[in-house]
Amino acid sequence: MAQLLDLMQRLRDPQEGCPWDRDQTYQTIVPYTLEEAYEVADSIEKGDLAELKEELGDLLFQIVFYCQIAREQGVFDFEQVAAAIVAKMIRRHPHVFGDASVEDPDALRQAWEAAKAEERSLKPDDDNSQLAGVARGLPALLRAHKLQKRAADVGFDWPGVEGALDKTREEIDEVEEAAGTLSRTGLEEELGDVLFALVNVVRLYGFDAETVLRRANDKFERRFRRMESLLGQENPGELSRFSLDELENAWQRVKREESKG
Repeated sequence: MAQLLDLMQRLRDPQEGCPWDRDQTYQTIVPYTLEEAYEVADSIEKGDLAELKEELGDLLFQIVFYCQIAREQGVFDFEQVAAAIVAKMIRRHPHVFGDASVEDPDALRQAWEAAKAEERSLKPDDDNSQLAGVARGLPALLRAHKLQKRAADVGFDWPGVEGALDKTREEIDEVEEAAGTLSRTGLEEELGDVLFALVNVVRLYGFDAETVLRRANDKFERRFRRMESLLGQENPGELSRFSLDELENAWQRVKREESKG
């Protein structure tokens, strides 16, 4: 860790460092941080632990990068970041590091959320909402999940998945009924309501919408690539010479292959 911190300091050295690294700011490296986080998730999804080790290093480098910039500004450094997370985890785990006890996973979750709520209330911020701190920069599906979960923590939730399913059907019906009469802005809003309602369904079934959709994306890509192979496609765009019926037949064949496999 000391070597990594020293390396980052040298990269940012005003005289002898790397020009690119010296020019970076908190804002400019955010896209790289997000990319590295998704690459970590991708390596886990693939079960590639060798790749995961490499991607975790890349992600750690991003954290060190932020800390070095902050250190140069006299705001904080890596040691303070590490100390802060240690203190937070000890504070949030009194059943491990203190005398508290929890009876079951549900009680543990409630205690965890209560500790987070107390921490939010102590921050010097004028926003005292239950939804405070749910970052706007999160992927939309993940943010919807977190907003709904925060609301559920104070009892604002469907009593079961049936209510969420009914609400989703209602929102879809509204899209169908109003699609021909709404403005694009109005239609966009109704479609957003459908997606938000569907996230509720996924959440109440105990899944994470971001993960569910990512896996659906992977499934579609896998099947589409197999369909290309079955139809002898060698170059991008060649599938356009096939009719929709031919494409659908190939798609169904891929699905049958998967069901047998």
